[in-house]
Amino acid sequence: MPTPYLAVDRDVLDRNLESVADLAHDRSLWIRPHAKTHKCPEIAERQVQLGAVGLTVATVSEAETFTTAGFDDLFIAYPVWARGRSGERLRALAEKTRLRVGVDSAEGAHLLGRALRGTGAEAVVEVDSGHHRSGASPDQAGDVALAAAAAGLRVVGAFTFPGHGYGPGRRRAAAAQEAAALDAASRELRAKGIEATVRSGGSTPTLEMSDTSVLSEIRPGVYAFNDAQQVELGSCGWDDVALSAVTTVVSRRHDRFILDAGSTVLGADQPSWTSGAGRLPDHPQARITALSEHHATVEFPDGRPALSLGDRVRVAPNHVCSAVNLSDELVVFSNGEIVDRWRVAARGANQ
Repeated sequence: MPTPYLAVDRDVLDRNLESVADLAHDRSLWIRPHAKTHKCPEIAERQVQLGAVGLTVATVSEAETFTTAGFDDLFIAYPVWARGRSGERLRALAEKTRLRVGVDSAEGAHLLGRALRGTGAEAVVEVDSGHHRSGASPDQAGDVALAAAAAGLRVVGAFTFPGHGYGPGRRRAAAAQEAAALDAASRELRAKGIEATVRSGGSTPTLEMSDTSVLSEIRPGVYAFNDAQQVELGSCGWDDVALSAVTTVVSRRHDRFILDAGSTVLGADQPSWTSGAGRLPDHPQARITALSEHHATVEFPDGRPALSLGDRVRVAPNHVCSAVNLSDELVVFSNGEIVDRWRVAARGANQ
C-alpha cells in the first residue's frame, strides 16, 4: 500500500480491550469506554461484547454517529450548551437512545432541561478534580444538581476527568484527587436529597489506581490503541501499542532521516514532557525531532544510522485520538496480513 496510512494490529487491540474489561469486572466497576479515541463502530461493538454498559462520547455529532450505528446507551461527557439547534439535536437523540449528558452550571442545566424535559434523559454533574478544565468545584456539585433537577432532569451522579495525570509521576496523585472530588461531590448531592449512583472517572493513565471505594464507573479511551504518550507515562509497553502510522523513509542526510508522515497524519500534539513528536516502536532509541505537515525528522541519539531510503517504518503518534481523527480509515492487520478496513465513522464529528 502507498504510505502513509494508519494500521491497527487487531490482535493487540483485542488484548487491550480484554485486559481492561477484565480489570473492570474484577474491581466491580462499570466500564463505559470513550469512543472519541477510535471513532469506529466495529471497535465499539467489541467493547460492548466484552461488557461495556454503554459508550462515552464527546460531542452531539459523535452521539448521532453511534446512535445511527445501533448503539443505545450513550453518555455525552461534556457540558453541552443546549441552545437552539444543539438542543433540538439532543432531544432527537434522547428519543432514540438512552442518553446522559454532562452539566456543570445552573445556566447549562436550564438549557438542558428545556431541551430534554420529558424525554427520560439523565444529567451527570461534572466536577473538577484538578485538571482545571470544565467542571464545577466539588462543593458546588449539589447546587448544580438542584438546578438540573428543577429544570426537569433526572440527576444520577457526578463525573470527572483526571487529565492532570498526563505527566511524569502524576498518575497516582491524579487518581487520588479524582476519588476525593467524586466523594465530595457525592456527599454534596446527597445533602440535597440526590443519590449519586453514578460516580464516573478513570482516564487511561489512572486506570490502575482507580479507587473502587468511590468510583462506580470508568471511561478510558486511549487504552484501546495506546500511543507514545502512554508508553512514556508507564501506562503500557511497546507491545501494547495497537495503532501506528506506516511510513516510508523518503530522504536522508547523514544520520538524519525524513519520513513521509507529518502532522497531517500523526497530529501535532507534543506536550513539553514528551521526548519528541512521536516514537518508532521498532527503534525505541530514535527520536522524532521535528514535524512538518508532510515530513517527520528522525534522529538516532547514538549517531548510528539504522534506516535506509525506502524503508518502511512504524510510528506511534503521541496522541492517538488526534491521529485517528485525521484519517478516513484504519487498515486492520492480523498476523501480518490485511484482514479488514474500518471507516473512521465519527471523524470530524466536532459539534
